Amino acid sequence: MGAGVDNGAPRPAPPPRPAHPPGLIHGTPPGYATRPGSAPPAPQDAARRAGHVTKAARAAVAAGVCLVLGVGLLAGALVGHWVDNPAQAQTGPDATARAFTEARSAWHGVPVDSLFPPTVKGTGAGPGGADRTWIRVGVAPDGGCAGAFDPPLAAALAPLGCARLLRATYTDATSSDVTTVGVLVTTASPAATAAFSAHWTSSHLGGRTDAMPRPVAFPGTDSAGFGTAQRASWTVNVSAGLPLVVYAVSGFADGRTAGAPQPAAAATVRGATTVPAQSGLGYDAAGLAQAIAGRYTAAVPDALDPGGPGQSPAGQGTP
Repeated sequence: MGAGVDNGAPRPAPPPRPAHPPGLIHGTPPGYATRPGSAPPAPQDAARRAGHVTKAARAAVAAGVCLVLGVGLLAGALVGHWVDNPAQAQTGPDATARAFTEARSAWHGVPVDSLFPPTVKGTGAGPGGADRTWIRVGVAPDGGCAGAFDPPLAAALAPLGCARLLRATYTDATSSDVTTVGVLVTTASPAATAAFSAHWTSSHLGGRTDAMPRPVAFPGTDSAGFGTAQRASWTVNVSAGLPLVVYAVSGFADGRTAGAPQPAAAATVRGATTVPAQSGLGYDAAGLAQAIAGRYTAAVPDALDPGGPGQSPAGQGTP
């Protein structure tokens, strides 16, 4: 009989087809195929291998989380350092020079209502820590310094020069007191400004009763009768690091005199019994000068001291 010749004998039935492709064992985890001819892995081995995969995945996730947290903590620490030490990002000769230059020209771009808000609120700025509110009654045109100070004060400030004088007058919430506050922008150099400020403070020049700022009255307002005779308290603050002199002078709105004028520094001493102290006029002068100084220096990007000439803001304005 030749190969491939049908001799009439019945052919055997073909073997059954396997349920799964050769080399793959039912239940084997993906990625784990047996080699042809090898024994399938025991159930314990499959579970062990699956456990290895799970542990590796968990380790990778944990490492990623630690990395993210580590980077976040480091960034947070750096940001916190910069927030807690803002001067480190700005201090230095360049920043100081920029602040000085910017302060000299900042008045050009500061809106009137930003520098002299219609209402200024002084939190804790009154006698005994009481709050004070001052309402603006008028703003004087910006200009020179002629006639703005008693002659001795004008002579004392002359070495600083006068680039521009900005002034406004306020009354308190009861319309009992009036206060003129001014910002003198000087022309002196940084070195001359620092030397003059030190001399001004050590010599107590701001306490002389014959050397006071003069008020600005506005007809038809509570300040109409506010003249030199009505001055009760005042303050003159000369900045050491900016070309600024910020001052204020206060008195009664009804034209009364307060007797001997008293500097705000003395009229705000606890237990003082003078008229300027008891009436709160010393607090008006000190509080408004402090608040307006803060508003002016807030317009100077590189200024490190937002309180202006040696002070921090006492009040907030609401345009």
